[in-house]
Amino acid sequence: MIDNKFLILKKINDLKTTYTFLFLFLGFNLFSQLEDKIKSTKNNPNEMLKQAYQLFKEGNDKASVKLANEVLKIGEETKNDTLVGKALTSLCRNSQRNQDTVTLLELSNKLIELSNSTGDKQWTMYQAHMNAEMWRLIGNMDKAEAYYNQSMIISNEIGAKGMYMIDHFNKSFVSTAKGDFKSARNLIIKYYELRKEMNSNLDDAYGLIALAYLLEKEDKFEEAHEVCVVTRRLFKEQNIFPEPPDEKPLLMVEKEVKNKLDEKLLIIINKKSEYETVQSLLKKHLNYLD
Repeated sequence: MIDNKFLILKKINDLKTTYTFLFLFLGFNLFSQLEDKIKSTKNNPNEMLKQAYQLFKEGNDKASVKLANEVLKIGEETKNDTLVGKALTSLCRNSQRNQDTVTLLELSNKLIELSNSTGDKQWTMYQAHMNAEMWRLIGNMDKAEAYYNQSMIISNEIGAKGMYMIDHFNKSFVSTAKGDFKSARNLIIKYYELRKEMNSNLDDAYGLIALAYLLEKEDKFEEAHEVCVVTRRLFKEQNIFPEPPDEKPLLMVEKEVKNKLDEKLLIIINKKSEYETVQSLLKKHLNYLD
């Protein structure tokens, strides 16, 4: 009996040793992979900017700003205007979460100076876009609209199709907030038409935020809730993190519909929306057919 107990204890200890070794081995491997990723990112300024953007979307502004400033330094030291412009644009974006208009103004002026000195209009476009995003977030829709118009004129002129496309989505929030629902609908539809022209992913859920906001402002609370539920589900599936100017209206709609609708009805809508897609919602609420 004592021998059996001894053997059992020995096996348990052997298992503990094995699992400890396995845990340490896996931990070391993960750490090494992370370290390699950081090293490879550090050697590539464009990858650093991509990482800065991802960190921003995840809410880690401190790390995002640090990376953008490192790229800015590299750009200035190597006299690479493109890196300088991209880094300044990234830092403009970081000013959004705390609505730091002072920092945004300083960075905007630097982008305009860069645009003037290089003759590259894209930097004026980016400063206009970033200002539009900030003022939409703050709630000054007149300023936001003026900056979106400026950004869209330049993006269309220089062939920046991605920016031209996304600003149709962005400007729809301004139209909705001002009560111009017809223009908002047209802007959302145009956004998806431009996505199609660019062969971009039509199942991307990001545009649904604008649709949810529009439906809520039209007092279509059941429809707005349906779109919100599908949006959140698809965000999780597609690993999407909405930016502050877009997260704000989505949160507002979610809060408003819960105040307006009975809890039982919310559950029914949740259940019915399980198989809805971006395309089915666009067809249902905007009569948009791909």
